[in-house]
This record gives sequence, structure tokens and C-alpha cells, in this order.
Amino acid sequence: MLSRSSFNLLNLDDYSCVSDRPRIPRIMTVHGILSEFEEDDNGGIDNRNINETDRFPDAVSSPTAGRRIVVANQLPVKARFETETNKWVFQYNPDSLVLQLKSGLEPDTECVYVGSLPVDVHPSEQEEVAQILLEKFRCVPTFLSLEIQNKFYHGFCKHYLWPLFHYMLPVTRTQGVRFDRVAWRAYVSANKVFADKVMEVINPDEDYVWIHDYHLMVMPTFLRKRFHRIRVGFFLHSPFPSSEIYRTLPVRDEILRALLNCDLIGFHTFDYARHFLSCCSRMLGLDYKSKRGYIGLEYYGRTISIKILPVGIHMGEIESVKSSPETATKVLELKQKYNGKVVVVGVDDMDMFKGISLKFLAFGKLLEDYPTLRGSVVLIQILNPARSRGQDIQEVETEMRTVAREVNRKFTKDGFEPIVLVSGSGSTHEKVAYFAIAECVVVNAVRDGMNLIPYKYTVSRQSNPDLDRVLEPDEPESNPKPKKSVIIVSEFIGCSPSLSGAIRVNPWDIDSVTEAMYLAIKMPDREKEMRHEKHYKYVSSHDVAYWARSFDQDLVRACKEHFHKRCWGVGFGLQFRVVALGPTFRKLSVEHIVSAYKKTDSRLILVDYDGTLMPQGLIDKTPSKEVISILNALSSDPKNVVFIVSGRGKDSLSKWFDSCKKLGLSAEHGYLTRWSGDSEWESCELTVDVGWKKVALPVMEHYTEATDGSFIEQKESALVWHHQEADPDFGAWQAKELLDHLESVLANEPVVVKRGQQIVEVNPQGVSKGVVLDRLVTTMQNNGRPLDFVLCIGDDQSDEDMFEKLGSSVANGIAEVFACTVGQKPSMAKYYLDDTVDVIKMLHGLEAVSTHVAESTRFHVETRN
Repeated sequence: MLSRSSFNLLNLDDYSCVSDRPRIPRIMTVHGILSEFEEDDNGGIDNRNINETDRFPDAVSSPTAGRRIVVANQLPVKARFETETNKWVFQYNPDSLVLQLKSGLEPDTECVYVGSLPVDVHPSEQEEVAQILLEKFRCVPTFLSLEIQNKFYHGFCKHYLWPLFHYMLPVTRTQGVRFDRVAWRAYVSANKVFADKVMEVINPDEDYVWIHDYHLMVMPTFLRKRFHRIRVGFFLHSPFPSSEIYRTLPVRDEILRALLNCDLIGFHTFDYARHFLSCCSRMLGLDYKSKRGYIGLEYYGRTISIKILPVGIHMGEIESVKSSPETATKVLELKQKYNGKVVVVGVDDMDMFKGISLKFLAFGKLLEDYPTLRGSVVLIQILNPARSRGQDIQEVETEMRTVAREVNRKFTKDGFEPIVLVSGSGSTHEKVAYFAIAECVVVNAVRDGMNLIPYKYTVSRQSNPDLDRVLEPDEPESNPKPKKSVIIVSEFIGCSPSLSGAIRVNPWDIDSVTEAMYLAIKMPDREKEMRHEKHYKYVSSHDVAYWARSFDQDLVRACKEHFHKRCWGVGFGLQFRVVALGPTFRKLSVEHIVSAYKKTDSRLILVDYDGTLMPQGLIDKTPSKEVISILNALSSDPKNVVFIVSGRGKDSLSKWFDSCKKLGLSAEHGYLTRWSGDSEWESCELTVDVGWKKVALPVMEHYTEATDGSFIEQKESALVWHHQEADPDFGAWQAKELLDHLESVLANEPVVVKRGQQIVEVNPQGVSKGVVLDRLVTTMQNNGRPLDFVLCIGDDQSDEDMFEKLGSSVANGIAEVFACTVGQKPSMAKYYLDDTVDVIKMLHGLEAVSTHVAESTRFHVETRN
């Protein structure tokens, strides 16, 4: 439910309609670093440096329908400056994931790439370079200033956000970089630049935007602010930490809300998605729902879909490299160099989370525990260059080389070192050649998002005629030997769940990694062949094309309802979001209902209590004097019948509304009803046997004992288990278990078990607020009071029965019907109000009419007398 404070901040504009009101400008031309969003003295966005731009530049004035605008930190191109011609030369980077994903899209789908270049281009050359990249490579470069680039990428991304997402907290200054507000503003500014570039080329009615990785997590807010119905997907290629880690982020809400401005959010593993959903639940109070295999989050009327699918590799690229003469030459060289040796290979970036030193320690222990392996086993470690710079990288490299030197000093035999370091990134041909001769690959990262090294290793080990002639020259080409491979993989990286035949290890447990290495070396060939076959089958069928195609299809599905809803922009800065409502679902206008109220003479008003008249968060639920005064005024109007319809018990309602003598009360969702303060409580016409309580109560007591913060509410007709004070995740988990347990033990009883807002409730069948409405309307009509006005207002699932009934048979023949829910959410109601404050305001409007009529009547009577 939207808070009142949120709407005080807003100018609420419906951008789905033509309006004379000024729209939020699309391009911010603020130079330097944004202060997240500049605001004027009145709390609004400062428009002094904001200008309208043309919708599309001339270069792309006629965009092709249904394009994919792929946004990543770096463009999929390589660049070099030729001094002879004094020109920049570009070529596609075949190793770039954002380029490879096009293989999974429809052949006629056009892709436009937005990102930064891996080189610095002088400002005087940027316009020419941008034109070349757009025309020849469909790339749109984002030229960040050196200041912003350093603070955005090397500052906030690599030295703060990246370690934190890999579970490293900057507890001390030696353990990482602490949060820096200036670096955060640079991050926001850089995301704004990327968003501006997308806005220059997008056709928002047809194109889809696919954003990649943690560098651009607030970018969706900028896009959604400009185009409310924009189609946006985001895929996170790093881990998403548990809520305990993520909650340490000072800007945690801003990033979460920005991601929720997407339509689809993708993760490599269920763990990463689960952590994200847990953060949404704990920090924003959002619960996810799973339906027909899809996970969705309801957020201000929009459904954000959650996708869980690990990325794959480009099979065609690896196969092409394997067939290259360059690769065959390198394989022959390596085979001769390491002839007679068992080769174990590792390929890692130089960073603190790859566990290279731990790998070397385990290998050293292997040689120490198994002396017969000395001189016959070699570990070749290929070191990719670090992606950032700093003292932490230098310390990691120093430690790694120190451990390697110590192992080599102790176990070098006949001049042959057991650990061989291969520095530099190396070409793909070289890496495939090393994979081809290796019996085993070790990926020992202590934390990693995905890591595709095991996938590339598996495909490199698969049979290939060109490499088979080098590796197995004596084997006939018509009948090659089955291929074999062994993978040792850390259980803390994204690819681990998908490699069911791998030897999974805890990288921190040196002994277990040592034993895994020994097992891999001594494993029978048949076992290696079966493991390799299993992995190759998975990797080849779940390649990058499969991943891209699946994500793209889900993105299209997630966006299909965009133009069936009306959208409003809500909030300032990074708190911006879009409220999406159905075409017939609109805010209840006080003027409209007051006008209808004035014209009618026989009215029925049903109002829920908790969450409608009383905010949910309050501990003291006693109604205020203001509420009592309004209810007394409305119920004293002879044209009105006013009821509080609540799930609460009769004792609480009787106590709270004792002073409202003409107010009707309906307790326990309509099981008990009292027409006025002077009448007796009547039970519904159903014959209710509550013998089932003897079965249900012990079950609820068991869950109450096991769930700290929960409690049981006992009513005459029902039992309610509350968990609003329990841990959000554990409480929801226990509620689901309790629901299943109660449905099982009460399967043959005449009751309904259902979950509500942080409750599990057992009610007799045939008792609901919808039945209450039907009974009240029928009674009034039988008493000669046909209705011409009905208002039903409530905030939770139990009130939907009332709205559904009002929208069907009950409303027949009634001139003015108002079914109103509290908060923007999917509902059977036709109208909504934002919160309890709006409800009180609306009732005040009705009260004023009744009070005015009563005073006029009294005045006329006194005048006549």
C-alpha cells in the first residue's frame, strides 16, 4: 500500500493520457557528478538544466520494430589506434557475451549495443568514433569522463559493490573500501549517461532493453521515469548476497527499487534469486508468488518476473577454435612438452575471490601426502589479468606467487616444477589447447557468479578430428576413443549446481580439495568418460543461444500486459516507480461519491476496520475520537445503514464502538451480526459445529511454540494464527507449512483454511463478508427499503468476497455502487483509495453531507415551531 508521505511528495501524472501538464523531461544535461537527483527548494526536480531533445537522432530515425537494445558496461568491440593512419580501428570481440547472445534471437532481430569502449577516446574524436560504431557495428558508445569512470568503475563497482556482492564486508580499512557517497554519485551519474544513450535510439513502443550486470543496477529507474511502459530486462552475472550482507548497503533501498523498475530480472542460480526475494520481503514488504512455474513480485500493480537460468557458452566459437591450425600447433607443442605428465589445469582472473593460493596449497599437500605423484603431475595455472587495480590485487598476486615458489622449491624433481604459471590473458586458441591436454580442471573460487571455465573445458575435451590427429595419432579417425574429463568445482560458484558429475569441494577445506585432486587423477577411465558424457550433453544443449532465447521469450511474456494498463509515475529521484492499474480501476474521487451520496435516499455503507479505518502498523487498535465521530454522524442519518464488517471478535468490536449506538457490527467475517448498540448479537443461519477446533488448535499451538513472535487468536467460530511479529521469512515459511498441515487434518471438516495478511485462518464454510453483504441487502429490501446507494470498502483478501458479490447479483437495480479497496493492488473492486488517511477524508465528505442535512432539518423544525 502506498504511504501517505509518498503521495505528498508527488505530482501524480497519468502519462497514458494526453495532458497539458508538463511531462518529466527526458535528457538531463548536468555536467559532472549528479547528487543522485538534483531537487529544487520545493522538493521537485530542478528543471534549470533539463532540456527536451528530439525523440530519435537522424542516424536512427526509423528504428526496426522489435529491436533488442543490449546494454552492458563494455561494448562488444576491440579497439586500437593506428599511428600510420591516425585513425581508430574497431572489430567485433567474439568472446563478448553480449555479442554471442544474438545467436539465440530470431535471425531477423536487430540488436543495438550500448556501452563504453575499452579505450579512452579524445573528446575531439568522439563524434566521429560514435558515427563509425553506430553505422558499422550498431554500437552506441558512452563516453564517460575520466573522473566519473574512475569513481564509477574502479571506485564504486570494483572496490565496493563487487566485494560486497561476493560476501566481503569492509569491516576494517585493510579488508576493503568503505561506502563513499561521492563514488555512489558517480555510479548514479554513469548509469544516467547509459540511460541517456538508450533514450537516443529507442522506439519505446516496440523495442526491448536488456541490461547486464551490477554496473548498471539503477539504470532501470532512469528508463522507467522517461517511458513508463518501456520493456526492460536485467540479468545479474554476479552473485546476489544474502539479506544479512545486502542490508549493510547504505543505498540498499535505492538499488532494490531500481531493479524493480524492470519487467524481468534474471539470476544464474536459485540461491541468488532467493536472496533477492528475501531482501524484497524484509526491506520492502514484498512477497513473491509462483504460478505455473513462473515467479513474480507484485509491485504497485506491476508484476516483475524472476528468471533463474545459468548462462552458457558459445558452442560454435569453441568448435571453430578447436578446428583451427593454430590450436592444433599449440596442442602438439604442449603434448611434447608435458609428455608423460598428468596435467591439471586452472584458469582464473587475478582477484581475491578466485582461491588460487588455496588451490596451490591443496596441490602442495597432494604432493606431500602422495610422494609417488611427484614429477608425474603438473598444475598449469593460467592467469588472466586483473579487471581492476589496487593494493588488494597486488597482495593477492604476491601471496599466490609466494605459495607457488614454496611448492616448487619443495617438490621440483629433475628440474621439472610442479606448478607452472602462465601469465597474461592468452588467446582462446591457447586456452583450448591447454584444456585439450588436461586430465582435470580445478575451479576453486571461494565465491563467483557463474564461471564458464568448466563448460569451455568440457567442450574442448570433446572429440574433434583436427585435435584427435594430434592427441591420438595411432587411433583410426573413423572410430575415435571416447573422451574423458574430470571437473573439480567449488560449491560456491554459479555453475556448480548444473555440473552434477563434477567433484564439488569446499575451497576453504584444503584436505578435501587435496583428496578431490587425488580422486580425479586416479579415477578409472570409464568413470571419467561417463562424467564427461554427462557434462557435454548438458553444456551443448544449454549454450548461450538457449539462455538468450529463453530470457528473451520470458521478457516478451513479462511485457505483454503493458498496454492494457494505465500508468502513473510516482516519487522523486531513485525512489521513482510506476503505478500500473487496470483500465477500469481508478482512484475514488471524493467529489464523485459525495455527489452520488447527495442524490440518494436509501444507503448501505460497509467498512472494514483493520487496514481501512485503522493503520496496520499500530499496536493500539482502539478507534480514534475522529473515527467515532464520523461513524456516529453517518449512522445517525436516517437514510443510512452503516456497518463495520471485520474479522475481529465481537468482544473487541463491542468495546470499541460502545458509544456508536446506531452503528451495526458484523464480527468474525459475518458469523455474528448486531444491527445496533441496543440489539442482540445474532449468529448466521448456518448450523456451525466447532468440534474441529479440538483438532486444529493443537496443530496451531505446535507451530506457535516453534515460531517466535507468533500467537493464536480464538474466536467463537474461527481460529487465527498470526505471524506478523515473527521473522518475515521464517513466519511465511511456517504459515505455508501450517496451511498444508491444517488442510490435511481438516480435509473432512466443514471448514475453509486460508492464508491472509500475515495470518492463517480456519473459518466455517459459508461464512464470508460476501454473505454478510447479501444478507444485509436482502433484509433491507424485505423490510421495504430498496437500496439506491451501496459503499463497500476494505483492504485485504477477505474483503474481496464482498467486492465480488457487489459486482454480481447484489448490485442489480442499485443506482450507485462503490466497491473500493485500500491501496493499489489487483482487486475485484472498481475503485481504490491510497491509505487510511484517504478513507477518513472520503468519509468526512459523506459526514459533511449528513450533518448539513440534519442541521437543515433541525432548523426548519425549529422555525415551524
